[in-house]
Amino acid sequence: MTTASALATSEDTNLDTAWTEVAAEVARTDGKASLLLVFNGAVLAGLASVADKDLPPVTKAFGALAVFALGAAAVLLLLVVRPRLRGDDKASFPHWARLDEDEIRGCMDADTRAARIRVLSTLAVRKFTHLRRAVDLSLAALALLALAAAGLAL
Repeated sequence: MTTASALATSEDTNLDTAWTEVAAEVARTDGKASLLLVFNGAVLAGLASVADKDLPPVTKAFGALAVFALGAAAVLLLLVVRPRLRGDDKASFPHWARLDEDEIRGCMDADTRAARIRVLSTLAVRKFTHLRRAVDLSLAALALLALAAAGLAL
């Protein structure tokens, strides 16, 4: 038979575990976005070094599309690492930053872990969505660059 305190302990453990996992996912997105920003920046720098070369029109066209895709990917990646400072959710540090000490203590009277998990999960989903789209655009840019290189052989 399960007691009420055992259920509360299980819920506490689950809430703490969930918050830790979601916080780790948010951190993972920032690390991945940073690596992809470096990669995309290096590819863009390489493309800039051939921008003034006399290339076949088909190569220039595919190269321009690749630059556009990499630029769009970079914008999405910057949105991943851009700090979120809305404080309207009442379960995150931007909200608490607007309160005085007594108001903060009042917020801590209740268990806000579920609300914090919801806020952080929403943020994680948004970051992963941007990250996924940026990866898709980066892959498309690489395909376009392969076509541009093939245009050189024509």
